Amino acid sequence: MKFEKYYQELLELNVGIILKDEPLYKHTTYRVGGPARLFIKVKEVEGLISIIKYCRKHRIQLFVIGRGSNLLFSDKSFEGIIISLENMNQYSINGNEVVAQSGVAMIKLAYDCAKVGLSGFEFMGGIPGNIGGGIFMNAGAYKSCLSEVVKSVKVLDENLKVVTLTKEEMEFSYRHSIIQDHPKWIVLEVTFELENKSVEEINEKLDKRKERRMSSQPWNKPSAGSVFRNPEGSAAWKLIDDAGLRGYEIGGAQVSPKHSNFIVNNGYASAKDINNKI
Repeated sequence: MKFEKYYQELLELNVGIILKDEPLYKHTTYRVGGPARLFIKVKEVEGLISIIKYCRKHRIQLFVIGRGSNLLFSDKSFEGIIISLENMNQYSINGNEVVAQSGVAMIKLAYDCAKVGLSGFEFMGGIPGNIGGGIFMNAGAYKSCLSEVVKSVKVLDENLKVVTLTKEEMEFSYRHSIIQDHPKWIVLEVTFELENKSVEEINEKLDKRKERRMSSQPWNKPSAGSVFRNPEGSAAWKLIDDAGLRGYEIGGAQVSPKHSNFIVNNGYASAKDINNKI
């Protein structure tokens, strides 16, 4: 009954699209996860702040997500509110500067910038996450990463104030940013500086990397991409291979025979299967 009350009161606050008992498998690239009691798609920062204030007032468990490409939710019900930033997905281009909200898909931004001759996002052409999550973990591929093209990042801090951080203040390193050290911070918007190059040159690089991904990665099965970070001086996939675990299965989860740093859902995996494998 209390979540019905929360639902009605949040509707009155007009904070976004609110779904009841929404299956979380619809919102993760692993395609697993039980229902969330309330799932809210916000479109504006004001709505985001209103929900957080409401949750704090009523002591409701809260979790913020983007595209769900690096998340593993339990098979059980989430007894709280999930906030999705996927509808905060606007971006603008001014010269070689790109300003993107956290819900912008990295793949879309890479290809849209390529169309106008802006280079720097080619490595993102196959990363199935949003800008917010990419910034959180300093996403990268092919020896490139987001921090190389970041100018500044707007975050909502624990006091619900919008703060702008410089690239230096973000403390980027391998698969790390300062956001990971502040669990209550939320990435809102990022400003990037790209380079001008020919559309043909950028598209050629995107095409080559797409061809490489298609041939070496299990793109046709649900996964979270590469799961394990590379230890210094080695590659995670090689260590998994050396342990004889390529193709290893638990339930419906499998270490991909195609790329052993991918754990794939063969269509019937539970969150427990995947977690046991990890």
